[in-house]
Formats: sequence, structure tokens, C-alpha cells
Amino acid sequence: MSDIKDIIKDENLVYKKTKVLTDNVMHYCPGCSHGVVHKLVAEVIEEMGIQEKTIGISPVGCSVLAYNYLDIDWQEAAHGRAPALATAVNRLHPEKYVFTYQGDGDLASIGTAEIMHACNRGENIVVIFINNAIYGMTGGQMAPTTLEGMKTATSPYGRDIKLNGHPLIITELIAQLPGTSYVTRQAVHTPAAVRKCKKAIRKAFENIGQKKGTSFVEVVSTCNSGWKLSPVKSNEWMVENMFPVYKPGDLKDE
Repeated sequence: MSDIKDIIKDENLVYKKTKVLTDNVMHYCPGCSHGVVHKLVAEVIEEMGIQEKTIGISPVGCSVLAYNYLDIDWQEAAHGRAPALATAVNRLHPEKYVFTYQGDGDLASIGTAEIMHACNRGENIVVIFINNAIYGMTGGQMAPTTLEGMKTATSPYGRDIKLNGHPLIITELIAQLPGTSYVTRQAVHTPAAVRKCKKAIRKAFENIGQKKGTSFVEVVSTCNSGWKLSPVKSNEWMVENMFPVYKPGDLKDE
């Protein structure tokens, strides 16, 4: 009988988990997009050979425990302040690959000033922006990115433009800033989308090495627990309702 080591050889492997991911069980809800994006970031870091050179900045939100899952150096930031901390880290260590990992309640609300000014300055960092149009961690409240008519814990009858204002489509604003070199919007709901998202993340990290300024990768995501839908239904709802407002594709590539 063949030994298992004879079977599991490099030439026989179809897929192997990246060593940048730890063995810790993720705390995210089943169907959450965070785990997929974590995997993509980890794979890019390993493939580029920059594990010892990468520093992640994670603020408050569902991704606050990201340091448990990616075996790189991490800094925790106050709510919304990740771009400010990333600016300091990058300027102190310009040879490092510095990125922030932020949700929409963090980046597009309390952190609006920080992200806009960091992008306008053209800080040589990557920003990964998870947009699920809701506050996922704190109970499903309405976020700046919540769609018109979308029901949340604080808009039980749906977002009312007259009362709550319009959804903040912040990525389009960021694409207009002179300090950004690459601004894109992706998703991870299908295998094809996952491949495109990974390619975008890889390009963003490569831009750091080329000193191109700020690269911004939005990932339109699901929050099945906050949306009160199954993972499958969440993906369908995202495509039908979020994609028309948050259209996937590159917004800027210089």
C-alpha cells in the first residue's frame, strides 16, 4: 500500500493552503466574504515573497481580529483611523508593503476624512475596502453605503433618502483624487470573480513596489446575518441590488 507521502507530492497537488494563513478557525459568519478575501491577500503575499515585508492595519469592525488569520506583522487602529496609521508606518518604513483592511462602516463613515486625505496625498499603501452596505459587527445598523429602500436595524422601513440621505458611493470619489493610481471594484461571489479579485489585489500590492501611490480595492460583499438571508440568497441579492449601484470593474488605472 502506498504511503500517503508518496501520493501527496508537489506534482500531484491541485491546491495547497498558503502558509501565510494561520490554522486558526475564522470567527466570521458562514457565507461571509471576509474569509475569501483574507485567503486572496494571503496568497498574493506568499506568491510575491513579501511575507516578512508586509504590515497590515486593521481597525474596528468584523475584521478587527484579522491578525489571527494572516501570519504577518499587524497594527491595530482606532475606528476609522487605519489610513492615518498606515501613513505613519509607511513613512517610517518605506521599504515595507503596508495595507489597510476596512469595512464600509469604518472607512465610509467615521473614517471618511482619513481615507480621503490619505488617498489625496497619494500615500504608497494598499486599501482593501469590504463593502456589504451594513454595520455587520454591531447589529446590522444602516451604514453610509446602505442602499435606498434597504431595511436595516435602524431603517426597518428601508433607507429613506429624504431622511437618511443618499448612499455614499465613496470609491468613485476616491478615483478622482490625484494621489490614487489604481482604483477598482471587485467581488468574490463566483470562482471567476474570485480570480479577478485576486488579480486586482496582486496589482495593488505590485504598485507599492513601484511607488505609484495609493491603490484602492473595493470588494462588494455580502452580510447574510445582517441581511437576514442565506449565503446563497445573499449572493443573489447582492448581484441584483448592489451591483447596479456599486458596479464592478476598474475605475482608474495609471
